[in-house]
Amino acid sequence: MTENKDFLNKAERIVLKIGSSLLVDEETGQVRNTWLNSLADDAAKAKKDGHDVIIVTSGAVAVGRRALGLPQGKLSLPQKQAAAAVGQIRLAHYYQEVLAERGLKVAQVLLTLDDSEDRKRYLNARNTLNTLLNIGAVPVINENDTVAAAEIKVGDNDRLAARVAQMIGANALVIFSDIDGLYTADPRKDPAARLIPVVTKLTPEIEAMGGGSGSAVGTGGMATKLMAARICMEAGCDMLIASGKGLHPLSRAAETGRYTRFVADKTPVSARKAWIGGSIKPRGSLILDGGAAEALKKGKSLLPAGVKAVEGNFGRGDAVLLKDENGTTLGKGLTAYNARDARLIAGRHSDEIEALLGYHGQEEIVHRDDMVTEKRG
Repeated sequence: MTENKDFLNKAERIVLKIGSSLLVDEETGQVRNTWLNSLADDAAKAKKDGHDVIIVTSGAVAVGRRALGLPQGKLSLPQKQAAAAVGQIRLAHYYQEVLAERGLKVAQVLLTLDDSEDRKRYLNARNTLNTLLNIGAVPVINENDTVAAAEIKVGDNDRLAARVAQMIGANALVIFSDIDGLYTADPRKDPAARLIPVVTKLTPEIEAMGGGSGSAVGTGGMATKLMAARICMEAGCDMLIASGKGLHPLSRAAETGRYTRFVADKTPVSARKAWIGGSIKPRGSLILDGGAAEALKKGKSLLPAGVKAVEGNFGRGDAVLLKDENGTTLGKGLTAYNARDARLIAGRHSDEIEALLGYHGQEEIVHRDDMVTEKRG
């Protein structure tokens, strides 16, 4: 596993996905406290070593259904939502307790697939998560089953974790499973099955290796993990499938390098810029003065003071073209303000934003990470 050694030690921002079967005892419906405490030890060590840590956890329905005395087997959507409502508050308490004991600030965030696809909600969620990480907190995320309807549900937290990793520009998503990676065949049935340590491309042969869920409380199988891998790789984030069985799963994975690593061929920032440059239709334009145009060429963010005019009718998070005073397109970016507010702050200093708009908005009208500029010879 030499290809994987030291990778996790170098990843700056790590998302950990915890499955129901690891966290919750199938027979009793109780959280496995010893295991959770060992994970908290791993998270505390990672934070001490300078990593950002985000936890995406399953288990709310599994915990809640037992507390409500719901029967075994498939639940109706209202039953599942009721179980999640009870289970989420209990899970939040468990995570708060074990992480706070190690001096870590904890935040609960509930998301749905719609939050990752609607631009405004996506930006709000991303800004919240980045703010939490910047102040040193550990966000604990779960799918908001209490409000999600069948047609908008992620369906499993593997893909939710991948969307979160994409949202925050993570370097690594670690999916802890009851198996230590992707095998050439099902190792539970074929003793000759071999672990695949590194995947650089999701070929049809790799995708054919996806199977079903091996747990009564889990909803994800290898197939959903491969879907998550595709999301991550396209977002510039490596994804790992590692064994969550046994104590201290993150430390063990980092030390042994025994897992399957799906390798992205780009960084999170470069992947995001490629998406902005090629996939989003612009809804308007910002006309820049000479100083702002030069700053853009040097890779700097666009401040309101450098905007001379605003064209079009766009919302916060929409793509806009960035043009010089001659009408030449210099690039494209995602604006932090809608057209109305952009017109109010255009040409003004960032410290005037609150007085002009009535709220304290982002200092940049387009941040450099949300911008791609034209290459000119």
